[in-house]
Amino acid sequence: MIDPADLAAVSAQLGRPARGIVEVASRCPSGHPNVVKTLPRLPDGTPFPTTYYLTCQRLSGAIGTLEAAGIMTAMSDRLADDPELAAAYLRAHAAYLADRAELGDEVPEISGISAGGMPARVKCLHALVGHSLAVGRGVNPFGDEALDLLGDWWTGTDCGKARE
Repeated sequence: MIDPADLAAVSAQLGRPARGIVEVASRCPSGHPNVVKTLPRLPDGTPFPTTYYLTCQRLSGAIGTLEAAGIMTAMSDRLADDPELAAAYLRAHAAYLADRAELGDEVPEISGISAGGMPARVKCLHALVGHSLAVGRGVNPFGDEALDLLGDWWTGTDCGKARE
């Protein structure tokens, strides 16, 4: 069961009620939620393929800046030229699907679909970074790479302060 304080924090981050959250999958250095693990079917019946959903506005903005710089195209292009990278990305896709399967409810509408464009392209760094933060480094190569590019995204913000 998710802590009501975390649910309230995530709802505030999103600017709407949080839906289908199973747990906080990652926290920023100050302890605030930044990624949540979400059911594959929301309570209203909507299929939801993004198991690891990024909630932190500051992190989301920083990732948006990376996306606007066009790095996703270069990342996708590397998949065709680097078989080892493509294999690692395919493994990340399979790991994502396995994590979703552990949540139970099979959702035919999203069967075989992970997130972020996996395994064929890089479509959404938010989903890939969320995956890396939730499961740790070494699983999603592009999520890890984006985290490296972000650096200390929380420095100089209220996220740099201890959670009260």
